Amino acid sequence: MFLSYPILAALLGMLIAQFVKIPIHFLTSRELKWSLFLSTGGMPSSHTATVISLTTAIGLTSGFYSNEFAICVVVSAIVIHDAIGVRREAGFHAEVLNKLLADFNQLIEIIKDHNVKMDQYQKKFKELLGHKPVEVFFGIITGILVGLLTFYIYPF
Repeated sequence: MFLSYPILAALLGMLIAQFVKIPIHFLTSRELKWSLFLSTGGMPSSHTATVISLTTAIGLTSGFYSNEFAICVVVSAIVIHDAIGVRREAGFHAEVLNKLLADFNQLIEIIKDHNVKMDQYQKKFKELLGHKPVEVFFGIITGILVGLLTFYIYPF
């Protein structure tokens, strides 16, 4: 193989977490949405699953008291904090901006001048950016499981 075990674990963590979003969304909404495979947000957090898979792999190969594992733990904490905090807040901001945009467009329709180009004001902001704590929790579980399973399957 050309991939090291930690890189393989991280990639599998990301791919599995992204794929699992599709059936979870289908079970909750009865809508099959393949685009979720390439989207941000949702259950489970693929960012979290990726870094936790990597952290688990480094812990298993380098030791849980190694400097490499310590670095992975710190980077994982930053990614998790970002997923729950900053990116989630950005999603809330996008939601408010979309409401303001809808109100603005409604106002423009009322006082519409036929020479005004409306296309520039039609784009919506992406609201599903960050994660709820439960989505991050299941990203952590996914990452640990993928890291462990890959460790026992990967021939290194």
